[in-house]
Amino acid sequence: MTVPSRTHYLSLIGNIGEEIAKALDPYHGDRDALAFTLNLVLTEAVTNAIKYAGSHSSNHSVRIKIQFHRDELFVQVYDHGQGFDLNAVPHPDLDQPKEGGLGIFLIRTFMDSVDYRKVKDGNILEMRKKLA
Repeated sequence: MTVPSRTHYLSLIGNIGEEIAKALDPYHGDRDALAFTLNLVLTEAVTNAIKYAGSHSSNHSVRIKIQFHRDELFVQVYDHGQGFDLNAVPHPDLDQPKEGGLGIFLIRTFMDSVDYRKVKDGNILEMRKKLA
């Protein structure tokens, strides 16, 4: 799906993720937990694409791709920014939390693998979760 690069659409994106998780067939795990996870990672990833990747311009959009292959969920979020080094993002100080800065931490916590790399027309954040 492709949505305008505006935070106004974050709730819609999260809700779509939830509905996909609840309808996923065949999946025998906790659908509510998967729905929560998909809502969270989509919302955080798209927020970052809008806020940090320069995608907040009115003529930009954010593209999201969700795929299921056998026992694995693939989520990809494309942005048009300069990119960043995923490995350089520090873990937050949970004893003295600050506003912001938890998105990548949460995505890493809930997904089995997270990768961010340059592609032909921008960057892609790819997240994977095993469903078995």
